[in-house]
Amino acid sequence: MEQFINEYLTLIRIEKNLSDNTVNSYSSDIKKFLSFAEKNNITDLNDIDSNLIAQYFHLQRERGISGSSMARYLSSLKGFFKYLFKSKYIKKNPTESLNSSTKSRKLPLVLTFPEIEKILNAPEVNNKLGLRDKAILELLYSCGLRVSELINIKITDLFFNEDVIRVFGKGSKQRIVPIGRSAVEWIKKYLVESRPLIEKKNHSKNYLFLNSKGSKLTRMAIWKIVAKYAQLAGLEKKVHPHIFRHSFATHLLEGGADLRAVQEMLGHVDISTTQIYTNVDRNYVKQVHKEHHPRG
Repeated sequence: MEQFINEYLTLIRIEKNLSDNTVNSYSSDIKKFLSFAEKNNITDLNDIDSNLIAQYFHLQRERGISGSSMARYLSSLKGFFKYLFKSKYIKKNPTESLNSSTKSRKLPLVLTFPEIEKILNAPEVNNKLGLRDKAILELLYSCGLRVSELINIKITDLFFNEDVIRVFGKGSKQRIVPIGRSAVEWIKKYLVESRPLIEKKNHSKNYLFLNSKGSKLTRMAIWKIVAKYAQLAGLEKKVHPHIFRHSFATHLLEGGADLRAVQEMLGHVDISTTQIYTNVDRNYVKQVHKEHHPRG
């Protein structure tokens, strides 16, 4: 089984140009399911059927796994078993009859603009790390970046004369994203007053945002930074970095932005992924009607 998994992961890494994080997620999903199969005394891949897979997903639902995670599990298994079947390692594909539409289109949590402002105003900008954090938060909201995109931005990806930055998204796909004036001002201030104080020539490697030791920030560090300032801002919502991305898209659409333009800025391959934010917008409009209409 280990051999089959490694073959499949190598194939998708090359064919789809996936990031290490994505490939590791697929690997983890497949191994979790195969471990479940072994606990049910199934060690031959040919003995795995759709009923066993259905049992596995039923167990995940009972454990409270989110709809998006369930969809990823299913995608991982479907891809793996399709590969095994095409390679003639198994006689039938047990996922063939499974429905891919198990992903719940749960609307993403977004922050209001006043809530965003509270977080953006929370860092103490008179010290080097507070100024860095202010620049990070401003950039997250200004450009709607994924955490993985944010931590990999280098100084050479900044084009302030054109008011844009270069971003490398999923599969190392490059896109150019507009950046707002406020984010530009705070990044420039950080570059002059903060980054030189924490930069270490042997560690920094031209990355824009650095930790206190002069190395590139980790994904977890960004999560902690966002959670810290959301708490300081007095927000009761559980705030994580991706909420800035959701809020960025929603606020653009509320302001009348074109859906295709938002898709381009977010780096979505499929516009249906972007369309979920139009549903958020409709919910916002309905809420306003309910609160303010005399017979709402």
